[in-house]
Parts: sequence; C-alpha cells; structure tokens
Amino acid sequence: MSDQKNNRRKLITGAVAAMAAAGAASAQTGATKKVYRQGPKPAKPSPFNSVVGVGNLIFLAGIGYHKAGDIKVHTQGVLDEMKRQLEIAGSSMEKVVKVTVFLANKDDFDAMTAVFMGKFGEEPPVRTTIAAAWIPGDSLVEMDCIAYI
Repeated sequence: MSDQKNNRRKLITGAVAAMAAAGAASAQTGATKKVYRQGPKPAKPSPFNSVVGVGNLIFLAGIGYHKAGDIKVHTQGVLDEMKRQLEIAGSSMEKVVKVTVFLANKDDFDAMTAVFMGKFGEEPPVRTTIAAAWIPGDSLVEMDCIAYI
C-alpha cells in the first residue's frame, strides 16, 4: 500500500474514531449537535458547518489563510482564526486535544512547527501533519481541530 493511501486511511480512521466518541458521548448524556454560527443561518444549505459541538466536544472544520505571505504568516493566520472560533464556542487553545495540519509543501514543516509551538499552553495537543496535493484558496496550510469546553 502506498504511503499516500496509508496516510489517508489513518486520517479517516482517526476521524471515524472521533465521530464515534462524540456519538457515544451524545448517547450517554442526551447531548445534541449544536452549530456555532458567526452570523445568521444561510438561506441555502451549505456543504458543511465550520464549528459543530456535541456534548462537551467542539469540532472545527479546516481553516486556511487566503492572503499573501509565507508559511509563517499563513500558519499564524490559521492559528489566530482557530483561537477566535474556539472562543466563540466557549473553548480555548489550551482545550484543543487534536489538530490535523495539511501542508501544501512538505518542505514547510519546520517553519510551520516553529509558529505552532507554544500556541496550545503547556501541553500541546495530538497532531497529525500531512502534505496535501491541493488546499482550497491557495492557502499554504490548513488546520482542523477537536477541543472540549
């Protein structure tokens, strides 16, 4: 099996495990899905929501940076937006337990990590980093995360 297929399989397996955990938490506590919006509900259905919670878990969709700059600028922009969205949902960077990082260029790994370091408090979250063939909007990096409230 190629490394690309193996990495994709690991990513999907991790996402399925997270969804199963959220489902189990929901079933045990009677929790329901809550969508955190940054404005009114769109008139037309969108393909996904940016921030969804269930029980005490918060799931953020991939966040990219769509302005000029190098990987350090893009990474900082993504982390700033992640912090903002978490705070709207009642969480924080210190409560992030899982981050998935998608890099447009694998050679940006060290520079991205340099900016990433220390943004999540004393104990960093679990992190998976993948070199992606394409990231929407020409972002050099995209990140999603799972946090708790």
